[in-house]
Amino acid sequence: MKNTFNPSFRGTYISNQSDPEGAPVKGISSVSQVALLTLAGSGLFGVPGIAARLFGALAQAGINVILITQGSSEHAISFAVQPQVARKAKRQVEEAFQYELDRNIVDPVKVEEDLSVVAIIGENMRYRTGISGRLFQALGKNGINIIAIAQGSSELNISVVIPQSDETKALNALHEAFFLSGTQELHLFMVGVGLIGSTLLKQLKAQTEFLKEKRSLEIKVIGLANSKKMIFDKEGIDLEYWQETLAEGNDTSDLPIFVARMKEMNLTNSIFIDNTANEKVASYYESILEHSISISTPNKIATSSSYLQYQRLKTIANKRDVAFRYETNVGAGLPVISTLNDLIGSGDEILQIQGVLSGSLSYIFNHFTGDRSFSEIVAEAKQLGYTEPDPRTDLSGMDVRRKILILAREAGWMLEKEDVTVTSILPKAVEEAESVDEFFLQLEAHNNHFEQLRANAEADNKVLRMIASLDETGKAQIALKAVATDSPFYFLSGSDNMIVFVTARYKDRPLVVRGPGAGAEVTAAGVFAEIISIGKFLF
Repeated sequence: MKNTFNPSFRGTYISNQSDPEGAPVKGISSVSQVALLTLAGSGLFGVPGIAARLFGALAQAGINVILITQGSSEHAISFAVQPQVARKAKRQVEEAFQYELDRNIVDPVKVEEDLSVVAIIGENMRYRTGISGRLFQALGKNGINIIAIAQGSSELNISVVIPQSDETKALNALHEAFFLSGTQELHLFMVGVGLIGSTLLKQLKAQTEFLKEKRSLEIKVIGLANSKKMIFDKEGIDLEYWQETLAEGNDTSDLPIFVARMKEMNLTNSIFIDNTANEKVASYYESILEHSISISTPNKIATSSSYLQYQRLKTIANKRDVAFRYETNVGAGLPVISTLNDLIGSGDEILQIQGVLSGSLSYIFNHFTGDRSFSEIVAEAKQLGYTEPDPRTDLSGMDVRRKILILAREAGWMLEKEDVTVTSILPKAVEEAESVDEFFLQLEAHNNHFEQLRANAEADNKVLRMIASLDETGKAQIALKAVATDSPFYFLSGSDNMIVFVTARYKDRPLVVRGPGAGAEVTAAGVFAEIISIGKFLF
């Protein structure tokens, strides 16, 4: 058999001799349009000749049956036919079983349309364990619902009936599972290409060849969107020129259309990346997960919204068997949430969590040593991209509150944001400034206030740190504290975060996670790591 698109290739040799050591699956086929009819009822159980009556009636009407499946309970027989004869088949079967229908021991024939049959074929399947498992896992991980299954005792063919809209996706998933086992593909749809997004794209481009050669993983960015434009390329956007391609794109950015296009493309192993801090984007998570698309995001809004919504998103992800990952919500590139989940999963008991959870606040107070004013350091942190666009989000404790709230929920506490006590460090005039520019003017005017706090701490040989804490009763609070050399937070430097877990196992010597907690590089690296992790989950 020669390749039409590559005639010079030697082709595939087909013979009547099989190789027992060869690949178990030799082919994948599909029938694009079928209707599935089901005859069911208690009157079928244990009655001889039912199948003969059913298929005899169909044969007399000249109706070809594509697939047959029957459960061991004998309460139902399903069969697939071409859609144009489905109604005729229904009438023929109901006429053949009119006696049983009149006595309500058989139900009217159920007809399901807009379906396809997909099959894997191979003589060696009968000698290999786990073939059916790989088939069902490949379809299940991609959100493809199996409506019916047919397999003969010879195990030469395993056929499944699926929605017709998923046929192409199913063929790709099975082709990848059985013929491309050496290389896996991930399809990314990314919203937000600012500091974090553009850095992530740069990291993806730099690691493309390494991932292909060493990890057998190919990551394709299929969709990109910023606040102005959006682009799609089913074959993968060229990351060398993504900025030019996006700028020259014809499609105006529209989030509902972006999400709809992503769903319509219905690609295998799809991951939605949200690099924004936008509430509207987060509002689409539920429908994205429902469509069996995984999510990785540094956006904290969804996981720090109401507890009911937080739990709902996790439940949907579990139900759809997709990944919902948000490690970067708390510690940028640090393994904070995964460490906490590992402790709980191994049976440990969380007694207390304390942490400097904001890389921006860590940078500000680590550099506030008396040689420069507080407002200068805040302005520098903003310029370096450590703070939110409005630094009050950091200084007010709002960002830290979201993080400790997420950790509390991961630890099992059903807290709402109102349950987290925040002691404000900002004078009223600074906090209520009408704009970011006005904020900096007010902050400069109140430099003495912050200098006095620093000087008081220094007089006691202490330093200032914004610390969030959660105790074993579920009480969460955030406050600016002066800590001495006996505190692990005293020796923080740069923009480092530090999270201290006191548990039943780590009681005398707490478990400490420390490292850079702010900046586009580490946050993008955290998202990148999650993409790899999701790939392992999906495969």
